[in-house]
Amino acid sequence: MIRPIVFGLLSLFFIPYSYSQTMVYLERAENLSFDQERIADAQILRGNVVFRHEDALMYCDSAYFYEGSNSLDAFGHVRFEQGDTLSGYGDKLFYDGNTKLARMRRNVRLIHGRADENPTILTTDSLNYDRVAGVAYYFHGGTVRDSLNTLVSVRGNYRPDTKQAVFSKEVQLTNPNFVLTSDTLLYNTESKVADLVSPTLIIYEQETDIHTSRGWYNTATERSMLLDRSVVHHVDGKMMTGDTIYYDKQIGFGKVLGRMVMSDTAQHATLTGEYGQMWEENSRGYATDSALMIDWSDEEHLAYIHADTLFTEEVHYTDSARMDSTYRRVRAYYGVRVFRDDMQMTCDSFCYLASDSTMHLYHDPISWSENQQLSADSIVAFIVNGTIDHAIGNGKALCVMYDTLEYYNQMAGKVVTAYLEEGEVTHIDTDGNALTIYYAKESDGSFVGMNTTASSFIRMYVEERQIHHMRFTKETTGVLYPMDQIPEGGDRLENFFWADEVRPKDPMDVFRKTAALKE
Repeated sequence: MIRPIVFGLLSLFFIPYSYSQTMVYLERAENLSFDQERIADAQILRGNVVFRHEDALMYCDSAYFYEGSNSLDAFGHVRFEQGDTLSGYGDKLFYDGNTKLARMRRNVRLIHGRADENPTILTTDSLNYDRVAGVAYYFHGGTVRDSLNTLVSVRGNYRPDTKQAVFSKEVQLTNPNFVLTSDTLLYNTESKVADLVSPTLIIYEQETDIHTSRGWYNTATERSMLLDRSVVHHVDGKMMTGDTIYYDKQIGFGKVLGRMVMSDTAQHATLTGEYGQMWEENSRGYATDSALMIDWSDEEHLAYIHADTLFTEEVHYTDSARMDSTYRRVRAYYGVRVFRDDMQMTCDSFCYLASDSTMHLYHDPISWSENQQLSADSIVAFIVNGTIDHAIGNGKALCVMYDTLEYYNQMAGKVVTAYLEEGEVTHIDTDGNALTIYYAKESDGSFVGMNTTASSFIRMYVEERQIHHMRFTKETTGVLYPMDQIPEGGDRLENFFWADEVRPKDPMDVFRKTAALKE
């Protein structure tokens, strides 16, 4: 039979064996008894039991108190309090005052912080709290909730002094805006920053996926630093990859350093470089340092564009009939080199407009197609059904057609337009002060002589890379020189040049540095 005693009499049964700071003190109990046969070394306590150890208080319905080992087993409505900001709840508590290890079991909750300040709450079925190390840990599944996020894992630990937590195995962080899954995650409940140390997936539902294995993610601001070839992928087909990515989800901005790749499956374009930035609004992006854009809108005619700096963006139509739609604009500056299988180009600044499928070349532009070279103050190339339809050279235009090592057919005027079909030049128009030098041939291919003509307009027809015939206006004048009577220097128009040495020969040749385009 358990007999009631008054609190003042408890001192008769409880004699401290040491005055050490590690001593556990019994503060209160309504009933105390002994059972020498069943639990010889324990005081059996019931009813509003309270223990104290240094700055910690432990409450329960009943307990076994082992005075000799300075430990206790507590049962029923267990509550553990340390200071005024840390409290734990559970069905059972096993506490060792010498090691300062508290083991809480069944329906465990650890609450850190004041109730009116959105405390951090850890729930699990089995929790150990090492007061010496200042760390609480679980190993059979647990959940940590703070003011913003909920984290679930098989194993985890939490340090109240630093508010730092480590989660491992089947980790899931749930935020109002996204879900993060990983195998190992470091997280601070105060800063809301997650340190990413293993393969991690962050999913914004129906919007954005982030794949990474190392970096950090601020779950409050949605800013992140992603390392080790991370990937940011949007549901609309845009993707960003790089060695290091700084990404701000809230404002839709990304900055990439090292082996950057930005691709857009909707626009069929890929932008690469060693450094770049991207804005989700209007799909704006730029690349520099080995910058390259690949346009794969037509898989048969990929366009490779290199420059010191490349820009791409979506532009809203100014046409009122198409105000709800956009088109892509690409701009390139300094040292521009372009390779397509049907045309190659160099210039100092470049612009592609998807609104009318045109490529604009400025500042010493040159374009090549087969054995023809076109240069002018500016050049515009028109794309129809994925292939170059025609190219217009405006201002001091010169078209040169390579024939042999010694002979070049030439056309010069204010405007020169070259027309193509399936990648082959069919005819060339020269308008305004049109001048030509071309070599007439016999049917067997032998040279007859060199023609020079002057007219307001001239059309040259081409078949199989050779001049087939010419069409002139009535006012055309000209001279045919036999091959052995061509005057010295008369075989070149003014400003003639042939720049095959700077012509891009293949997709990767766009990176080749060349000398000035014209002497």
